[in-house]
Amino acid sequence: MEEFKWKYNEGKILDEFIEYLKSTYKSHYCGTEEGSADIQTIDLAISKGRAPDFCQVNLVKYGDRYGQKNGKNKMDLFKAMHYAMLLLHSDKHYS
Repeated sequence: MEEFKWKYNEGKILDEFIEYLKSTYKSHYCGTEEGSADIQTIDLAISKGRAPDFCQVNLVKYGDRYGQKNGKNKMDLFKAMHYAMLLLHSDKHYS
């Protein structure tokens, strides 16, 4: 089977983005008490029914911050992409 040839480095971007996503599961925003190591801030927003707004605001925040804080920091775009994914989840596009 022939390997797909991306035109705009999407494959490289996706590979790096996946590594970024994995790192969020061991970040300082996760719980530290026993049994809470996988609890993230988004879990609180989901439990309170506020996840869509939380995600949308953060998507805009990080998209707007790109180029403004620390230059053209690709982590801002990765964060925006992550919040877009979380918005897809919280709006039940994949339930």
